Amino acid sequence: MTARARHPLSADVRGRPALPPMTPVALPWTRRALDVVVALVLLVVLTPLMLLLAVLIRATSGRPVLFRQQRIGEGAREFTLYKFRTMHTGATGSALTNGRDSRVTGTGQLLRRFHLDELPQLINVLRGDMTLVGPRPESVDLAVRFPPEHQWLFRHRPGLTGPCQLRSRAHAALLDDRPDREEYYFAVLVPLRAELDAELLSRNSLTTVMGYIVRTLWYVLSGLWDRGGSGPCSDRPGDAGTRHTEEGRSLCARS
Repeated sequence: MTARARHPLSADVRGRPALPPMTPVALPWTRRALDVVVALVLLVVLTPLMLLLAVLIRATSGRPVLFRQQRIGEGAREFTLYKFRTMHTGATGSALTNGRDSRVTGTGQLLRRFHLDELPQLINVLRGDMTLVGPRPESVDLAVRFPPEHQWLFRHRPGLTGPCQLRSRAHAALLDDRPDREEYYFAVLVPLRAELDAELLSRNSLTTVMGYIVRTLWYVLSGLWDRGGSGPCSDRPGDAGTRHTEEGRSLCARS
């Protein structure tokens, strides 16, 4: 199964700022094979849970159950990312949110704590939009505002998990008292995110991937006791990370 072709962003077509054309960094076939096998197995095993979550979201906050958004993928090409919806329908406000955002539903808080809202992204992995371990996919509106020295991130296929994703709970509180969240995000968190992802990509072997899968399972389970963001992969302020709204959020940053 190969990744679907997508067209790079075009300011002429969309009438908005666009990222410059970028040469994608292709995944080795061994990584792609691992993505397909793991995504298929997890989708089969987790289908009952995903159906239960869909019913829970529908019963507690109505439709839609899934949240869809255009994100930046490999080679700065757009793709549609899937998540379970965690915010109230029609929620508006800042593009960045802290750990106490009132726009998140009660069910959404539960999904976010255990990252269950991310499960539909297994479909993105299976399609080839994403890989299991890599940089977090950024929303289009935020990606075009990245400092040029950090736009190299968009050459790489984004990942379901990675070093930023495993710091999300610790980093969600970093914006709580920031008077200008976006300024802090682009000036402080984006450079730190790039540093974390650069370290990952420099040693992004099958062994590293399997290690992150194991760490991700532990990180998800740590949501049972980790209420203050001090989980096994957390860092203190100064490291990258936060949550965006569903109109443009990310894990470290969560997009």
